Amino acid sequence: MNSVRFNRAIALAMAVLFTTTLSEAQLIRSAAGVNAAAIQGSVDTFRNDLGTLNPNVAGSFGSGRREINWDGVPDALSAPNNLPANFFNVNSPRGAVFSTPGTGFQVSATAASGTPVNFGNIDPSYTTTFTTFSPQRLFTAIGSNIVDVNFFVPGTTTPALTRGFGAVFSDVDLANTTSLEFFNALGASLGVFFAPNVAGASQTLSFVGVSFATAVVARVRITNGNFALGAGILDNNSTRDLVVTDDFIYGEPTALAAVPEQGPGMAWWLAIGGVLLAAGLRRRNRAYYLASLPQIFSR
Repeated sequence: MNSVRFNRAIALAMAVLFTTTLSEAQLIRSAAGVNAAAIQGSVDTFRNDLGTLNPNVAGSFGSGRREINWDGVPDALSAPNNLPANFFNVNSPRGAVFSTPGTGFQVSATAASGTPVNFGNIDPSYTTTFTTFSPQRLFTAIGSNIVDVNFFVPGTTTPALTRGFGAVFSDVDLANTTSLEFFNALGASLGVFFAPNVAGASQTLSFVGVSFATAVVARVRITNGNFALGAGILDNNSTRDLVVTDDFIYGEPTALAAVPEQGPGMAWWLAIGGVLLAAGLRRRNRAYYLASLPQIFSR
């Protein structure tokens, strides 16, 4: 094994060790039902897990939480128009920037706008497929059922970490289709968490939120059901599950800094990784690493 390949292997091993340790610190809140009251308790508990709601201003408060409920988005940037991906970092600084494999994002219209609500502008059936948790707007990607939420220090381009994220989903019919996947600053997954479903009914609400002991989440991937919205694409409750989102709730984004120490166990693993990585950078041969391992583990 040459030095470059070995160094990459060591870096990957450190990422895996880091991820595994952090994944033990998850706190999960979830609920589902036919109305907002069915999930309100879990939503409020998750809010308490993260702390005080901070105002929508630039800069990081270091703790507490931010929320997005879409209702303050102006009509000019709502259906049938697209929402800029960085609206909630520039127009309304909350440290969240979206991306998708699709073609863009849309926030649903209000009744007063004259555009059909609940994405009825995309297909008329959606007005009775989806419902809101906090009236009147919802959120979806266009041309995809995937949304990535990337975190920044609010109002800046400085990458940030958050200690938790949760989302309210509208009309989750099928189990294990709608999920949140968390990624750390190294791009390693911290786990996939599925939103609970309500089978056989439309206009239901689901919630899942996951928090960690410290700010370790750099990105969250939201998978909404198993199909993207589109004209003529109907939700059939059995094989095709169309899902959109309402409220996002997440920990205050804080500037990406050095990897935090996660107690004596984490420090021990990082020390091992640091010794091996330093040895790799000196371009010693493979025998050196094998010979060093007994000494490292005996300390």
